[in-house]
Amino acid sequence: MKKILLIALGTMLLCSACKKSEERQLEKDIEIIKDYLDDNNLVAQSTASGLHYIIDVAGEGENPNSLSDVTVIYEGYHPSGSVFDQSTDDGASFSLTSVIEGWQEGIPLFKVGGSGVILLPSSLAYGPSGNSNIGGDAVLIFDIELVSID
Repeated sequence: MKKILLIALGTMLLCSACKKSEERQLEKDIEIIKDYLDDNNLVAQSTASGLHYIIDVAGEGENPNSLSDVTVIYEGYHPSGSVFDQSTDDGASFSLTSVIEGWQEGIPLFKVGGSGVILLPSSLAYGPSGNSNIGGDAVLIFDIELVSID
């Protein structure tokens, strides 16, 4: 019985430490985003998750939802300005169920024909592990134009 209690206590402590680490990372990411906005004289709105966004062109019609298939013209870059990915001029088509959390939350903020910027804390992008082109805990910025809801 003591072993079970010790294992449970250890698991709780480990989970608590992980949560605090995630909270610290989110705080760092938000600071990076705010610095980027200040440095570029931009004003953004934010969501509870830490996603920041700027709607430059409102667009028309309805907004997609997190289950929609969409076509988007985009450019993704780091706060330093270095581009890591971009679509063709025709855009890229995909289901929002198959992309990073930040896109699932951010793209539905736009209407068809709308454009702007989404700024993602790492927890809404590739997290601490990153991916083959993007390092861990990376804040990502995307210029977005929602071409269509397919």
